[in-house]
Amino acid sequence: MCGFLRLLGQKSANPPASPGAAVDKGESPSHAAARELREELGITATVGRGLAVDWVSATEFGAPPVMRFPGETVFVYDGGVWDEARIAAVRLPDHEVTAIEFVEPARLPELMAPGDARRALSALRARLDAGGTVLLEDGRPTAPSVLDRAGVLRTARRRSPYDFHPGPAPDHLAVRQSWGWLFAPDGRVLVLLGPDTGSACLPGGTPEPEDGGDPVATLIREADEEAAATLGEPIRLGYLSDPGEPCARLRYAAPLRALGPSRTDPATGHTYIRVLATPEQALELFDWGPQAAGQLAAAHRARELLGIPRAEPRPFTEIDGPADWRRSSDPK
Repeated sequence: MCGFLRLLGQKSANPPASPGAAVDKGESPSHAAARELREELGITATVGRGLAVDWVSATEFGAPPVMRFPGETVFVYDGGVWDEARIAAVRLPDHEVTAIEFVEPARLPELMAPGDARRALSALRARLDAGGTVLLEDGRPTAPSVLDRAGVLRTARRRSPYDFHPGPAPDHLAVRQSWGWLFAPDGRVLVLLGPDTGSACLPGGTPEPEDGGDPVATLIREADEEAAATLGEPIRLGYLSDPGEPCARLRYAAPLRALGPSRTDPATGHTYIRVLATPEQALELFDWGPQAAGQLAAAHRARELLGIPRAEPRPFTEIDGPADWRRSSDPK
């Protein structure tokens, strides 16, 4: 899942930072990054994929006048996903670094210097977007993606720390939600981004009286209201259980047949930004915990039943106008 590692140093006047430092004479940037991981965290790792190259103007980083030409270039690399074993292997040096902490990306602006936070968030969005290395100037992309324009990760990701259960929900549990993994023909799913927060959600919502107690009707209505989406026949995936409340939060998968022109959701007053992403990319936009793996597996099983291929990673694609994937054989 998408997160960020910060270092806490002994000098409280310096803001927390990510692992790394200056390149030594004759050293490549990737070798410098790997060396700093060893020196600061005691971790031996191969630094491969570059996420961002940031040109930092001479006035941005507060250097004395004698050092203000021509500025500096900062390389940001993907440190990978760290499991419990890798985290337990961290060994801090006797100087400089006193602690490490994994934090929600949305907290970076309050914890880091402004330029460092912008750079980190831009790099994390590039990692989500699978679009290659992004070029930055003072932490800002020179060619902003839809994730940059929406401000993804600047607010805390939607949490759902509930257990996922395949199959039907018990009859005694009231249905509180009905959400869907809506698959385009290329295997990607529809994700909605809030225009004012950058937060993500899958289409769906809470039952209303006009749904007649039918959770499928709830999903179809909500998908139309939120995304102007037309669906094929949904497949039930399972439900989430809430230990604090005896209810079921249902999850479905369905083929995405068409999208109409974007319009305002009557429930929220938002006109969502509609994007297509692989299911794995979509999960990175949420904070669902370990249960997410079971829900993702169920979504892929349903995708296979629908005869839809597995999507290849590619940049998020905004759908800002109508789209129609219906075939002549589809039911009207």
